[in-house]
Amino acid sequence: MAESLPTSTKARKSRRRSIDDCPPYMSSSSGPLTEELQCSLCLNMFTDPVTTPCGHNFCKTCLDKCWDNSQTCNCPYCKETFKIRPDLKINTTLLELVDQYKKKSPEKKPEVLCDVCEERKLKALKSCLVCQSSYCETHLEPHLKVAGLKKHKLINPVRNLEDYICQKHERPLELFCRDDQTCVCLSCTDGDHKNHNTVPVEEESEEKKTQLMKTQKDVQQMIQDRIKKIQDVKHSAEVRKRNTEGEKAAHVELFTDLICSIERCQTELLEMMEEQQKAAEKQEEELIEELEQEITELKMRNTELEQLSHTEDHLHLLQIYSYLCSSRNTRNWSEISVKTDESLETVRRALTQLKDTLQEKLTRNVSTDLKRMQQYEVDVTLDPDTAHPQLILSDDGKQVRHGDIWQKRPDKPERFDRYGIVLGKKGFSSGRFYFEVQVKGKTDWTLGVASEFIDRKGSITLRPSNGFWTVAQRNGNEYLAFADSRVSLCLRVKPQRVGVFVNYEEGLVSFYDVESSSHIYSYTGQSFTGKLYPYFNPCINNGGKNSTPLIITPVNHNK
Repeated sequence: MAESLPTSTKARKSRRRSIDDCPPYMSSSSGPLTEELQCSLCLNMFTDPVTTPCGHNFCKTCLDKCWDNSQTCNCPYCKETFKIRPDLKINTTLLELVDQYKKKSPEKKPEVLCDVCEERKLKALKSCLVCQSSYCETHLEPHLKVAGLKKHKLINPVRNLEDYICQKHERPLELFCRDDQTCVCLSCTDGDHKNHNTVPVEEESEEKKTQLMKTQKDVQQMIQDRIKKIQDVKHSAEVRKRNTEGEKAAHVELFTDLICSIERCQTELLEMMEEQQKAAEKQEEELIEELEQEITELKMRNTELEQLSHTEDHLHLLQIYSYLCSSRNTRNWSEISVKTDESLETVRRALTQLKDTLQEKLTRNVSTDLKRMQQYEVDVTLDPDTAHPQLILSDDGKQVRHGDIWQKRPDKPERFDRYGIVLGKKGFSSGRFYFEVQVKGKTDWTLGVASEFIDRKGSITLRPSNGFWTVAQRNGNEYLAFADSRVSLCLRVKPQRVGVFVNYEEGLVSFYDVESSSHIYSYTGQSFTGKLYPYFNPCINNGGKNSTPLIITPVNHNK
C-alpha cells in the first residue's frame, strides 16, 4: 500500500499543514531556494547551469529548449538579442554552489522505529497493516518466511498506521472508491460501497500522480507567464520614461526657441519704431531735397518690390524683408507710411502663400509615405472566436457591427466578455504590415492593434502599457488617441477610411486618413513582445445612429 494515501482526518490535516507551511519555490530535495540557485525557466535548482553573454543564468536544457522553439535568440530574462547563438559552457562555479547547497540541505524523512525492539530500538524497514506494527530488518523476518504472515500487507514504514486501517472493519485500506473519492477496505465493497467503481490504491495513486504532474506544469507555466508579464511591464515603463524625457526636452527646446523668436521680433519692432521717430524729427528745411531723393529711391524700391511680389524664393524674400521695409533714412511721411503698410501687407500675403505651400508639400509627403506603407498590405479577416457575443460578423469575416441581441457563443478564453471587441485571425511578430478600414457613416469606433497578452475578460483600459495601440472617434466629431493619457486629435476633415501601419522592429504604430492622405496619429518608440493582432470595436448602435459596420477594405493602389 502506498504511503501517500492515508485517508483519516488526522492524516489529511497533517498533509495540509505540510503544504501550507512550505515557503515558495521549494525543491524536492531541500529547503527554500535562493534566487541565485534557481532557474527562472523551470523554477527548480539549476541543472548544468550556463550563463548568457548578458550575465543571466539558466539550466542548459531549459535555455536550449527555449532557443530551439524561437526564431530569435535572446535572453529569456532581459530580452537582449544575440545575432549569433552563443556557444555556452557550463558555469562550473555556479554548479559547485548548487552541489554544496544540496549536500548541506539533504532530504530529511521522518524516522520510524521498530515496535518490537525493547532496549535500543532500530530503524523500521516495513510496517504491517494487519499487525498494525512496524518492524526492523530482524523482526520483519517472520513476515518473509512464515506462510500465514506472508499474506499480510506490508508498506514502507509510517508512524500513523491507524490512518491506513478502515476504522469500521479494521482491515487495510487497499482499494479506492472512485464514486465517493475515498479509500476503502475489502469489507466496504460488500456494504456501503457495493457495486461502486473501486480500484487498487496503487493504481489510483499513479493516476493521481500523473494528474499532479500535469497540474504542476500548468502552474509553472502560469508562473513563467506572469514573470514574463512583469518583465514586459517593466520594459514598457522604461521605454515610456525614455520617451517622456525625450519629449520633455524637445518641448523645452521648442518653447525656448519660440520665446527667443518673440523677443527678437519685439526688439526689431521697437528699433524700427525708434528709427521712424528719429526720422520724423529731422529738420523741415531738408524736406524738398529729401523728398526728391526719396522719390528716386522709392522708384528703385518699387521695382524691387514688383520683382519680389512674383518670386517663389520665399526664403530670400524673408531674408531681405527688413532691408526692403526699413525707412532708409526717410522721415515718417504719410505717403511713406502708406508704402510701409503696403509692404507689410505684401509680406503677409507672401507668408500666407508660404504657409499654403508648406501645407501642400506636407500633404504631398504624407501621400508619398502612405503609398509606400500600402505596399505592406496584409489580408485581415476577423476571428469569430474572439468576438464579443453582441457583435455580428459578416460571413466573409470582413465586416463587424454591434447587435442588440446577446448571441449564444462558447465562452472561450480568447473571447472578450465585456466590451464589443474582435481581433483579426492572424497575428504578426515581426516586420511591417498595413490594413485599411472603412469608417464612413459611423459616429463611434475604435481601431488599432493589440498584443496577444492582453486581458480579455472583465474591465479593460486602452493604453500601450496594457498592450493596446488605438485611435477612436466619439460622439460624431471627437477624435482620440489612447496613449498613457488620452490625447485629443484635431483633424481637418472627418476620416472615411483609416489606414493602420505597423513597423514591429521600430516600435511604430501609425494611423492615416486615406482619403485626404493626412496623418492622424503615431505611437513611436514602443516595445513589442509576442504577436500583434488587428483590433476592432464598432461601438454600440446608439439607437441606430451607429449601426453602420466597420469594413475591412482592400487598398486602392491606383489612387
